[in-house]
Amino acid sequence: MFDFTIEPKITREFLLSKNSEETYMSYYLGIPVKKGLFRSPLRNDAHTTCSFFRGHSGNLYFKDFATGQCLTFEGVVMERYNCTYHNALKIIATDFGYIHGSNVKKQSTSKPEIKIQPKFESEKETFIQVEIKDFSESELKWWNSFGISEQTLKKYRVYSIKTVFLNGSIYAQSTQHSPIYGYYFGKKENIEQWRIYIPKRKEFRFIGNVSTKTIQGYKQLPESGKLLVITKSMKDVCLLSTLGIPAVAPNSETQFVSDKMLSELKERFKNIVLLYDSDLTGVRFMNKIRKQHRDLLVCMIPRKYEAKDISDFYQKYGKSKTIEIIKEYIDYIKHEKEIA
Repeated sequence: MFDFTIEPKITREFLLSKNSEETYMSYYLGIPVKKGLFRSPLRNDAHTTCSFFRGHSGNLYFKDFATGQCLTFEGVVMERYNCTYHNALKIIATDFGYIHGSNVKKQSTSKPEIKIQPKFESEKETFIQVEIKDFSESELKWWNSFGISEQTLKKYRVYSIKTVFLNGSIYAQSTQHSPIYGYYFGKKENIEQWRIYIPKRKEFRFIGNVSTKTIQGYKQLPESGKLLVITKSMKDVCLLSTLGIPAVAPNSETQFVSDKMLSELKERFKNIVLLYDSDLTGVRFMNKIRKQHRDLLVCMIPRKYEAKDISDFYQKYGKSKTIEIIKEYIDYIKHEKEIA
């Protein structure tokens, strides 16, 4: 027998006509949707760095402050099953019985019980508050090991933090052996924007509520110049600034500046150079960006120095050697431009 059943068109609107955001979110995260901080269901981490909130559009979001992820229920499915948006919608429709089994492959076949969730009433985005303190002698010594002075830290609005609060609850407190630093980006819709850096942690050293579109060091750039470096961290930006080189860094090592922002920077600066980590992840990311933007130049620390980035290089070899290698970069840029 032929099956002439017409499957509905699967869209976000269709799914929400059948069930709530809360129910889908809870089903795929495996936890109830409620207020407060909790550990990430999507990765292994002992720290409570996640929460739910409603955006100004009214959509429900799962926010992970350690990775910067901000996901709708469809995004959670995409992350969990490593699939496209279209396939995520199909997975949801199949799991909830709205359509017959699709040919979309999932890594997991187990089906938890569907539990209808009450509406999540919070209208506030999760916020970060900090208690600022003076830099200690040991903290300034650590920054100075990268060539970064207290004056430069003030220029880039980098602070020493005593206590970090997430949604009013204590998240972390500074100790002599585990200092905390905060990068401040002003207020957005009356909510303070912070990127918190805990360097002594082995993993998930950053948390923040800053938009992924934020460019670190952008506000401190000169109007124009011959050279701009796009690097991967605020620490690199501060170091390059002390050496007289304007630099910016995207908010995440896996993010890049938007096409609109890149076009603006190209109008302001004659040469734009990528300077990321020389490890496999950094090399792959730079190659990916070069495929999209052929006019950008790429530099990296030669592996013989066993330094993954420019800050690490400075700490190992000092100011004179760092200036020397930067001069080599500049000569390389001039050579590439002559060939072009």
